Amino acid sequence: MVNWIITCCKDLWFRDRNEVSPYINDTAVRIRAGLLLAIPIYMAFTLFDAIFGSDWVITGEVITDTLETDFDGRIIYSVEAVKRTFDYSTQTWVLFYALFEMISGMFVSTSRLSPTILLSSFLAKNLRPVWKPLLPKRFAWSIGASFIVTCLIFFNPEIFAGWVNAIAGSEQLPETYNYMPSWIPLVLVWVCFGFMWMETVLGFCVGCKMHSLLVRMGLLEEECEACNNLDWGEAANKR
Repeated sequence: MVNWIITCCKDLWFRDRNEVSPYINDTAVRIRAGLLLAIPIYMAFTLFDAIFGSDWVITGEVITDTLETDFDGRIIYSVEAVKRTFDYSTQTWVLFYALFEMISGMFVSTSRLSPTILLSSFLAKNLRPVWKPLLPKRFAWSIGASFIVTCLIFFNPEIFAGWVNAIAGSEQLPETYNYMPSWIPLVLVWVCFGFMWMETVLGFCVGCKMHSLLVRMGLLEEECEACNNLDWGEAANKR
């Protein structure tokens, strides 16, 4: 089993694990993005329910007709309701797993620990590999990791506030209510979904394009992809 995992990562995900500038199979990357699409979809439904859902839950034990109507002629009932509470334990663990997936794919050593990398590599084993440099993907996954951290703060504001206040030695963030506007994680989740959908369906990596733009601006350095991706076998066949 261990040998299969090593071979799978070596031959399908990475072109050569010993390369100074690793190259990964973009075909497997697109499959992996499709697998991970389930996470932003799940988070989008969670946030929609939390932000736009009702803050009250009717118990159903007490429903009394008041024998009155409102201005639209609708009957007014007196009910027993409780304030809705939210438990984001499951969402937190899902986000931590997503963060692990983002970070594990950035390095050769940790990529073997990712279930989605192993599965996507297995699914891509009969497809023609398309080798792309890992560095732009690292940049793209770093953006995804920042989105995930932001959502973790939204779902656990009191914990993050406690850390900040403990480090600062004074109250910098409130610990009794959520200080992050709800539109921030909602927008980030849909942006993340859009990025991953384009990666999966169109093969268009937005993070990679942003990395390329920063390289052109001189803010980042990038090696020559064409020079590092020569196919000598194909070149010999053309002679």
